[in-house]
Amino acid sequence: MILLLYVDDIILTGSSDDLMSTFIQKLSAEFAMKQLGGLNYFLGIEDARTDDSILSTQKKYILELLTKANMLHCKPCNTPVVKEFRASIHDGILLDNPSEYKTIVGSLKYLTLTRPDIAYGVNCVSQFMHAHTDIHLLLVKRILRYLKGSLGLGLVLRKGDTSAITTFTDSDWAGCPDTRRSTSGYAVFMGNSLISWSSKKQPTVSRSSAEAEYESLSVVASELEWLSNLFKELHISVTYPTTVNCDKTSAICLAFNPVFHAREKHIEVQYHVVRDLVLSGFLKVQHVASESQLSNLFTKGLCFPAFSTLLQQLLGISPSQFSTVDDDAAAEVVPPVTEDGVHFTGFASQSSTVS
Repeated sequence: MILLLYVDDIILTGSSDDLMSTFIQKLSAEFAMKQLGGLNYFLGIEDARTDDSILSTQKKYILELLTKANMLHCKPCNTPVVKEFRASIHDGILLDNPSEYKTIVGSLKYLTLTRPDIAYGVNCVSQFMHAHTDIHLLLVKRILRYLKGSLGLGLVLRKGDTSAITTFTDSDWAGCPDTRRSTSGYAVFMGNSLISWSSKKQPTVSRSSAEAEYESLSVVASELEWLSNLFKELHISVTYPTTVNCDKTSAICLAFNPVFHAREKHIEVQYHVVRDLVLSGFLKVQHVASESQLSNLFTKGLCFPAFSTLLQQLLGISPSQFSTVDDDAAAEVVPPVTEDGVHFTGFASQSSTVS
């Protein structure tokens, strides 16, 4: 049984209905509380549950954001970021009202909880928070236009074998036009469900694409170590080694070669922890073709055919699930639950009601 508490809202999940009922009775004896039934709305996240999956979306949140930004009537677009374009901090004219930019970008950051497809775009526009211009605002509005055209997308958690952990990692070497730092990105799957992802600028400048890719491997290795410890605490068994897919053969060679050469002395020693994890059997680094590299979604802007193909694999969706929203859709969105209490979720348990 797992309990998630945020202020005065609780999510409770478990494999035993009896255990959950007993726990609720003991909590009710100590605190005034109300059971709200199956999980459907929590902190702006809407959950739709079937027999074998849970779909988490933020439709109402997106509509409120579009309305706040006066973009509800905008024309949708197919991708959140233009292909092969990186704005500089020096592009454009400084905005007279910086609060609008900061408010929208801050809201987009929260939206990445269920929308990994905008993680790279949000990462880019977040780098201009201290000095944003009209060009940067156009980048933000493109993300909003994309959100209007993909309102129904979200994070899908699927029932099934969760013992296999698969990871995709990539980097965009020297992609930042101002600092020439690279962007690391990764996606972690537990079974067929995406459970962790990241798009982040690297802290140092890489002297080669191999170094940038190798640093990305070390970043995802740290994430996998943390997840491994979390799984142990939750008594979730996983099989090792964990598979890491990388499309840079030179970085894969660095991960497997236990001998240091002069040509790699410039690479920080801290990144060589990847080698130890490979030798210990914790990681297995293998090559994946660039066109099948899902983490490209977190490191660069893509054209629509490539973006759509990778996104369908990332979220496990079909092209028909890309949907737009009309101007009156806000009235059709289920209103949030305003009462405080306990929400229930979980594949093995059924929801019940406690008065």
